[in-house]
Amino acid sequence: MSRSAAEQPAVMTIAGTDSSGGAGIQADLKTFTAHLCYGASVHVALTAQNTTGVQAVHAPPPEFIEQQLRSVLDDVDIKAMKTGMLFDAKSIRAVVRILKLYYSDRGRSVPFLVCDPVCVSTSGHTLLQADAVEVMIKELFPLTYLLTPNKSEAELLLSQHDLQASIESLEDMLRAADDLLKLGPQAILLKGGHLTVSMRDVERITLSNPELRVVRSILFEENMEILQVAEPDPASKEIVVDVLRAPSGTTLFARPRVNSTSTHGTGCTLSAALVCNLARGMTVEDATREATMYIHLGIETAVPIGKGYGPLNHMHSLTVRSVPRATASNPHPFTRLLIQGTAGIWKEYVEHQFVKQLAQGTLPRECFIHFIKQDYLYLRYYARAYALLAAKSSTFPSIKSATDTIINVITEVETHKAFCAQWGITEAELLATPESPATTAYGAYLLDVGLQGDTSKLIMACAACLLGYGEVGLWLKKEAARPHSWVVTEGNAYKQWMDDYGGEHYQNAVRVGIETIEAMAQADPPSPVRFEEWKGIWERCTRLEKGFWDMAINLA
Repeated sequence: MSRSAAEQPAVMTIAGTDSSGGAGIQADLKTFTAHLCYGASVHVALTAQNTTGVQAVHAPPPEFIEQQLRSVLDDVDIKAMKTGMLFDAKSIRAVVRILKLYYSDRGRSVPFLVCDPVCVSTSGHTLLQADAVEVMIKELFPLTYLLTPNKSEAELLLSQHDLQASIESLEDMLRAADDLLKLGPQAILLKGGHLTVSMRDVERITLSNPELRVVRSILFEENMEILQVAEPDPASKEIVVDVLRAPSGTTLFARPRVNSTSTHGTGCTLSAALVCNLARGMTVEDATREATMYIHLGIETAVPIGKGYGPLNHMHSLTVRSVPRATASNPHPFTRLLIQGTAGIWKEYVEHQFVKQLAQGTLPRECFIHFIKQDYLYLRYYARAYALLAAKSSTFPSIKSATDTIINVITEVETHKAFCAQWGITEAELLATPESPATTAYGAYLLDVGLQGDTSKLIMACAACLLGYGEVGLWLKKEAARPHSWVVTEGNAYKQWMDDYGGEHYQNAVRVGIETIEAMAQADPPSPVRFEEWKGIWERCTRLEKGFWDMAINLA
């Protein structure tokens, strides 16, 4: 394969047009371009159409459809293709005839074929003649790699074969996906945009079907308690769930529902994005994850066009941003990226054995005493780092709260002295405590970053501690609330420590921290190189935090 073919695979759409540009072949070609693929097209039907509906349809003769296909396939090495609006039985047979001639009859596999069984437009206009449905099932589905029906299309296809058609729940979607697989395609992506569900429904169905895989997009993942506090209750939020039934198993793709009228052409666009991802060698699961997110952001970033259901934003991915714009469903994209990008070490830090033993009340007293002594010494470094930050706040408008924050940090140092006194540790003893290597390493790194003169880097260095302790506090609070929890609160000598970091006062500081780093990333979007620098500092400080707790627990 030539380098250019690998970088820009050729793909093809076999579908109808949309004169208003939001759906059909026009949407497909925009999507191909946004995914950096070379797009070819075969016109099966011409529509007079806008955002309010379809006014007229004109179908070229089957012979012309065949000639378009021959012209493309004689010349271009197509890596994947899709079908959209095919209009009638004659058109479908023409498409199948040429695909078999060029592939099956020559002992070659048909390139990845994504079939979007377009039957009815968003406005309710019939786009597939009644006699064509059975022809599509019998002749096109056996050549299809991935079938992508929505609720009404799936119900129509199932009813043709006297299968249970009604789809009103996630359980119905799973059953329907299995039944659709019997009609010939290798895989089914049953779209859930017309069903209203929540994460509680997903949790219910996964309990009874533990083999199901769940992919959450812009929904809360493990160790993201600090974001859940700052955002609406995820369990009650309306979501969209698509069901992928493939030979490798069944996967649910869940994402927030976007209340928008910019949904014209979503089915066309999704199938086109899938084609591009498959052409680049992705598995069907990865292709679906990427394509569904592309659709979600396309809807959420769309500008209203027309008087009816307007198009989504096909070009959003062409704006290169290391940190996505904040949206209603993802108001804290930077923090989310930081946690996701360092998920392994973040989890080791948040769910550290030191934290677990502390929560169970089994942490040896000498380990905790050593920890709080070293923590006092570390907080003095932290206060000096924040002092550097406060000194720069006048030249960095997005962190106007830095001066207030340094006052809070100094207050925390004084509070920490009082906390130590409760454990019988005097201020003189604190000052006489020798620094451990972990404390010196962490403190020296904070000051080194601060003295570099880059305010944004210093913010990142300070954020890992602030947000990390907040995450630990909320994680323990959540675990303590579970039935038969492993967290011990009654008679636990360390309960105040847990209450302090899970409490309102500290969590308010965490919210300020999240708002600060999000404002920084939105006001001055980082280049890919700068983003990697910020992420590297966050990861380094997370590792230093883990090392701090390693130091304490290793005394045992």
